Amino acid sequence: MMAIYRWENGGLRETSDFAPSCWINLVEPTTTELERVLTHTGVPRDFLTDPLDADERPRFDYDDDSSILIVHVPYAVEDDEVVPYRTVPLGIILVRETVITVCSAQTPVTTAFLDQIRRVCPPSDRYRFAFRLLWHGGVLFLRYLHDIHQRSLALEDELHESISNEVLLKLLTIEKSLVYFTTSLKADTIALARANTARQLVMSEDDRDQLEDAMVEYQQALETATIHANILNGTLDTFASLINNNLNNVMKYLTAATILLAVPTLIASIYGMNIPLPFQQHGNAFAIVMGVSCVLAILIGALFVILSRNRKF
Repeated sequence: MMAIYRWENGGLRETSDFAPSCWINLVEPTTTELERVLTHTGVPRDFLTDPLDADERPRFDYDDDSSILIVHVPYAVEDDEVVPYRTVPLGIILVRETVITVCSAQTPVTTAFLDQIRRVCPPSDRYRFAFRLLWHGGVLFLRYLHDIHQRSLALEDELHESISNEVLLKLLTIEKSLVYFTTSLKADTIALARANTARQLVMSEDDRDQLEDAMVEYQQALETATIHANILNGTLDTFASLINNNLNNVMKYLTAATILLAVPTLIASIYGMNIPLPFQQHGNAFAIVMGVSCVLAILIGALFVILSRNRKF
């Protein structure tokens, strides 16, 4: 899909034709759309195709009069319960007075940017336009991280009441999202730092301030994601220890029960042999044998209770 926006009457208006100063937004573009953009702008083909690769790393590059900045931006996967949030490469291409954005998925970054940038900045002011777009990506990271934090707190409350595999698996999905975020944000900050020091980008002080604002948002998002990831890792480790401790307690009780039952079983096995045995001619032999078994079991049980109180069992 390709959408073209031009600056008219102090705002962005969607149009069907290219203009010298416009914003071209490509989302899962077709080959025909890519060829139209290539013919109009003359940018290198790999500038348009590289951001469509889901494994493309964030980077800054330039070629003659065009430059590209690829960053990873977040988006919510509504139909995926395994990993609710992922990241996708977004390419921002600057060529003359035209700004081109290329992405393989529809993300809220461009839609939110379109809603808030109206009557603020024309595409001809390409640096400010691109850096404000980047700023929205950083804000979206922080918004999703806040949602992830709220989800993890709710799941932790459920685990305090009862430890279940379903809740633990949900926490694991959140941890996967945080891994995507931290990995992408680390690479994004490096790419933005390189763009900030690139001599090919001749920017004004205001433009550089806009870029630095975007860098601050991405750095803050990285620190927040790292903190949440560390907290979540500690939480999962703690609950794993609790599960192991509960399992040890269960095994301890089962072991004690096995030992208690082993004594009567041993005596009954002995008296089941076809050999001369004590009290076998006594009229109350059964009661005597059962009494001895019960007394021994009670003594062993009392020993376990004493050891448990002294924390030795």
